[in-house]
Amino acid sequence: MYPNFYQSRVLKDKETFILAKTQLIKQKMKRFYHFFLVLALSSGFVKAQQKPAFWKEIQDFKHKDSIAMPSKNGILFVGSSSFEKWAALETVFKDYQAINRGFGGSTLAQANYYIADLVYPYQPRQVVIYSGENDIATDGVTAIETLNRFATFFNNIRLKYPEVPVLYISIKDSPSRTRYAATNAHTNLLIKDYLQHYPNTKFVDVNRKMLHNNALRPELFLEDMLHMKPEGYAIWIKEIKPFLVKP
Repeated sequence: MYPNFYQSRVLKDKETFILAKTQLIKQKMKRFYHFFLVLALSSGFVKAQQKPAFWKEIQDFKHKDSIAMPSKNGILFVGSSSFEKWAALETVFKDYQAINRGFGGSTLAQANYYIADLVYPYQPRQVVIYSGENDIATDGVTAIETLNRFATFFNNIRLKYPEVPVLYISIKDSPSRTRYAATNAHTNLLIKDYLQHYPNTKFVDVNRKMLHNNALRPELFLEDMLHMKPEGYAIWIKEIKPFLVKP
């Protein structure tokens, strides 16, 4: 009798121990899954909060348009900081109904990414592009890849507006980016050749006009030796204006 009672007690104690251990494991697993779920949700929330590059700048353009939408059939200037920092652009080309949509540091790839907000709403009479410099200097892509990015942007413009004239301003060399001069020159040649196969296009070589005896002119640039002074923009105005489409 006693041995049987003892064995029964041992078995019950073992069952109790196993049950308690199982419950403990379940509790730990619950905590683990809860932690993992919170972590996953937090990660998803952070990702949802992250916006693509230049999202704010594009929202600023949209807000500006909501207050005063530019007239349709204007000339749209789209590109990087050489347009963004050209504060007098819309005034200089006022008679052409110029719309400045330059956003600093941007690339051709980013211009294409935002094309639905950056180009399409304005129904432009002409599109003027200065972009590609940052594709090379910031993204580090080759001349061929920069051409491909330009071609994608150009073709997406023409898909929406098949006959709109497109003017491309050559990539300029800058004293702070001399190591990219060869790639800039190669890219300019590729884009110039590419545009020759399409009607209503123009390649304007401003870079050549900004040189003296084939050398850069630092006096045309601000202290950062990247962005231009009014004297640099004066050259651009002279070179661009003859090719702008009048209203």
